[in-house]
Amino acid sequence: MNPTPDQHIHYHHKHIPLAELHSHLGGAVDAAILWTTAHEQGIKLPTKDYWEFERMVTVQGTGTLQNVQQLDQEKYRWTELIQSSPLAMEAAVHGTLGGAYRANHIVLHEIRYNPMKRNRGGEQDLDHIIMATVRGMEKALLEYPEIKAGIILCLDRTFPFKLNEIIYQKAKRYHSRGVVGIDLAGPFVQEFQIKDYIDLFCEAKQQGLALTLHTGEEGLLEEMRLIVDEIEPHRIGHGVLAAQDKRLMQKLIEKGIVLELCPTSNLNVRILKNLADMKRVYRMLHETGVSLTINTDGPEMHGTNLWKELNFLRDNEIFSREELNRLIENAFRATFIK
Repeated sequence: MNPTPDQHIHYHHKHIPLAELHSHLGGAVDAAILWTTAHEQGIKLPTKDYWEFERMVTVQGTGTLQNVQQLDQEKYRWTELIQSSPLAMEAAVHGTLGGAYRANHIVLHEIRYNPMKRNRGGEQDLDHIIMATVRGMEKALLEYPEIKAGIILCLDRTFPFKLNEIIYQKAKRYHSRGVVGIDLAGPFVQEFQIKDYIDLFCEAKQQGLALTLHTGEEGLLEEMRLIVDEIEPHRIGHGVLAAQDKRLMQKLIEKGIVLELCPTSNLNVRILKNLADMKRVYRMLHETGVSLTINTDGPEMHGTNLWKELNFLRDNEIFSREELNRLIENAFRATFIK
């Protein structure tokens, strides 16, 4: 499963197996499948026009969104609603893993989602939602023996501690069934205090769960500093703000914390303003020695895939082919899947 470099101008799925470490299930399912799933479940959509629906659940180009909160409220709101049943979740995971393998030769795939955003406010049982994703994953692994996969359950900044604690307890319960870790996701919320979660995340590590936290994407850099100092997660989602702080970058190196970069997503939600900004930030992180991986965040929602991300970075001279091959290798080393 170790990747090897090819000699062609562009990467192609027949040549190198890939690892996807940062993909939200709500952004990983094709709009046409979401459309059919919504109708099968009798979900009332705000439009009967498929093309309008497609625009609802996909990002329509760089600059159309202003921040993560807008992405959450305008896009994920609908995809998570449509995925709010065990049948929908089983099909979503099964289809995502198989589709990514066939189209992009992704042989190591971590999928993340928040089960509580898919239980319709308590109407659906969380255990049934989680077990449905396990079944979907196991079916895909049976069909495609080359794939290795794992599930990451997301806590959310907009949730009260009590609800996030429940998600953590579910992750512990299903750790032996393929839940490999937990995440902290959601838009920046002024009221959210990461210090309230230090004990929870440290306990999760002691229980054998891997940690990846969204931080350093937007909001305050102080939060990322605290996470690195007090929690020491295995990986950080995005983390691009670390390029502003040399001492923080050094701590990432010393503690072996890996960043999950998502180039197209960073531009789409204006975490990075433009290509020049991206090149400056990514090069700073890389040249300082921070361990980086390349991911999609949600390929269908952002209109991308892992090959497009790699070729995009090469075509715009952000990373060389040799550097990208090393970043691919980083992802295989940094996986939570054992």
